[in-house]
Amino acid sequence: MAGGGTGGHVIPALAVARELRDRGHAPVFVGTTTGFEAKLVPAAGFPIEWIDIGGLKRVGVSQTVRTLRQLPVSIRRVFRVFEKYRPAAVFSMGGYVAGPVMLAASLRRLPLVVMEPNALPGFTNRRMGRFVTRALLSFPETARYFRRGRSEVTGVPVRPEFFTVPARPADSVFTVLITGGSQGSRTLNNAARESWPYFRESGEPIHFLHQTGVAVHEEIAAAFAQSGLRGEISAFIQDMPAAFAEADLIVSRSGAGAVAEIAAAGKPSILAPFPFAADDHQLKNAQAFARAGAARVILDRECNGKKLFEEINALRSNPTLAASMARNARAFAKPGAATRAAEILEQVSIDLLPESRNN
Repeated sequence: MAGGGTGGHVIPALAVARELRDRGHAPVFVGTTTGFEAKLVPAAGFPIEWIDIGGLKRVGVSQTVRTLRQLPVSIRRVFRVFEKYRPAAVFSMGGYVAGPVMLAASLRRLPLVVMEPNALPGFTNRRMGRFVTRALLSFPETARYFRRGRSEVTGVPVRPEFFTVPARPADSVFTVLITGGSQGSRTLNNAARESWPYFRESGEPIHFLHQTGVAVHEEIAAAFAQSGLRGEISAFIQDMPAAFAEADLIVSRSGAGAVAEIAAAGKPSILAPFPFAADDHQLKNAQAFARAGAARVILDRECNGKKLFEEINALRSNPTLAASMARNARAFAKPGAATRAAEILEQVSIDLLPESRNN
């Protein structure tokens, strides 16, 4: 199991690993001591082997040179991991941590299954696409980066609670959930705060649920208390599926995990892509949703209070459009992604079994 650095790489891989473990297999992770995998993988009860590798995308010359020097050493280390565990297949979520593992797998001709959650594959998956045995995608257009006939739209693992979010009562107060992720988003926090006078002046009933992140929570909560509007300002929302259930509209960044949850819940959304995401993949995710009529997109540089008010109010005043967006978002939902990934890993592993060779 390869893929680390961020929670977006590690958490889906853990979901697949749990499914494999439930089927009687023994997943082993490869990662770095500095990424999220160092904490999350041991806590989930899986073994992990360490390599030392950095990124090659959007890094300085010194980091690039360091990574290129680390690469052959890391590949040799992965070879030793292969000799120790004798894997039947390799699963990758991408990211720089996965690079040496994917290269080692291709050199040893091991089945290589990748899960690519973004509309535009990351640097590692793009470079390694021709070596991939199977590619598990979230967006159909991503298939062009892999060999014909080797991709399948499975989605990414999402907590089951998102798929069972009930429809909102027609007579409920229009509720907007604003979330920039667990750390919050400066752009969304500022735009929301700037929008409050517009909502107050409009006089329309509206309720806000806003996850700010810890750093600015107290400041924003104090300002909201003086706004005269209704809602709750939270540093972190522990039960996000419950927050989705209370919301008529989601305002969010457009990372792979965020858009997958929006699709699973079948919610209309306003997406403000993070402009510094690798390869601008958040913009590509948001554009895919927008083309399908599932979301409205506000570019980061245009995301201010007036614009946010106008977009929210346009959807609040047009329930037919909001309902259509919700249906279109649901079309992206793919339940059972972890189960399907485990099935495919089993399928591609069969050729390595001695009885398969004999037969």
